[in-house]
Amino acid sequence: MMMNNEKKAILSNKDLNQVGIRWFMSIETFNYETQLAGSYAFAVMPALRKIYKDDSELTEAMDNHFKYFNCMPWLTNLILGATLALEDNQGIQAKDAVQDLKVSLMGPLSGIGDSIFFILIPTILGSITAYMAQDGNPLGMIVWCIYGIVIGFIRIKSVSWGYKGGLKLVNELGKKLSVFTNSISAMGLTVVGALIPSLVKVTTPLVFKMGEVTQEVQTILDTIMPAMIPAIFTFISYKLLGRNVKISWLILIIIVFSWICAAFGILA
Repeated sequence: MMMNNEKKAILSNKDLNQVGIRWFMSIETFNYETQLAGSYAFAVMPALRKIYKDDSELTEAMDNHFKYFNCMPWLTNLILGATLALEDNQGIQAKDAVQDLKVSLMGPLSGIGDSIFFILIPTILGSITAYMAQDGNPLGMIVWCIYGIVIGFIRIKSVSWGYKGGLKLVNELGKKLSVFTNSISAMGLTVVGALIPSLVKVTTPLVFKMGEVTQEVQTILDTIMPAMIPAIFTFISYKLLGRNVKISWLILIIIVFSWICAAFGILA
């Protein structure tokens, strides 16, 4: 593996893969002072030991990586590779450039990473596989497990991609990232909205009676807007999550509320 200026690279593909594997522990050192900085330093430490033979330079380089850092973990591998390429090529002289690179990329990559890998793909694929599993189809579980394995492989190899060409790629896409992120977010929200009627099963058995005339409340609601009750449930849940209500408490609230409404014949 050669750098752009024909300097022989110190790091091998094996070294870069090791960095990717160590980055799987990225959340383990999360704190509110430096966020993921400790995990970043942990991931690159073996690679830096090969680059810096002098202990003082190694200490200085490691200390540089303990500065504040927070990025979507799955795409951080590209930054890991790009910064290692700088240090492999320029040594400790690249210290400031490494820090500038990390700071400049962690925001854009977090935006696109959260939109695609934390919202779009899990929402679409998770809904499909969950629906298959709900119907007793074992392919639902198998497909989801395969997805996890593929993502794990990509995460490991993307350190090498970042090392070889990730920096150039991200710089070329830099001006388009915000537009692309907004488009992906809108698409994700549209998909979530379309899935509500099929995944949130809530109706009301209430019936209005006036003499011999009866009218089902559910029919009236469907005339106004199909799947109105599921949409309301989803909207309220979304708002509660936005107010920092923990997901475990939200589930408990929904269960208790559903029990009470079912007992009084309000919901079915």
